[in-house]
Amino acid sequence: MADNQIRIIISDDHALIREGLKQLLEFDGDISVIEEAANGEECIEKVVRYNPDVLLLDINMPKKNGIEVLENIRDRGLNQKVIILTVHNEAEYMLKAMDLGVNGYILKDSCSSEIKQAIYTVMKGEVFIQKELVPILNSKLLKRDIDKEKIKSLTNRELEILKLVSHGQSNKDLASALNISERTVKNHLSSLFKKIDVEDRTQAAVFAIKNDLVEIY
Repeated sequence: MADNQIRIIISDDHALIREGLKQLLEFDGDISVIEEAANGEECIEKVVRYNPDVLLLDINMPKKNGIEVLENIRDRGLNQKVIILTVHNEAEYMLKAMDLGVNGYILKDSCSSEIKQAIYTVMKGEVFIQKELVPILNSKLLKRDIDKEKIKSLTNRELEILKLVSHGQSNKDLASALNISERTVKNHLSSLFKKIDVEDRTQAAVFAIKNDLVEIY
């Protein structure tokens, strides 16, 4: 392997995708696929062991998904460039991956030139977002900003109730836990629902989970 080759690990649970990517990337000789991984745990193990320049990382994998792998890698202080391989309907993961320090985002059905461009871009220290994904990311960033403003509008008591509601607490449970009347609970819920623009407890719970206000048990 030449010293100036970019060393890549491909992590995807489909062997055909891994083999296809390997052939495409190694065709010109400036990229070397040094290892492959079929699941998240194997991916972490090989990243730690082989220290690649770039990790091409699928989101949907067994044992640990791509987001969990990325989080694990960053928690370990590893600074490999990570490019997420995605499909359009996985766009909800984009913001989470961005928050965890992903370096690139590219669609799985991209041509070899686009994937190589993504690799060269992140190796220069820049972030690569495939152009088809930019409108999706922008819309989600806008929605997150709007949701942040909604959360800021909540009182401490309303925020407390939102978290409890998200864990399935009934009005009676809330009244008991907060030492207030059920009528007061209903008033708080009415105000809360209006501020975050939801119609019921289920929608409120979804809002809380999407905005990382509560953890799913």
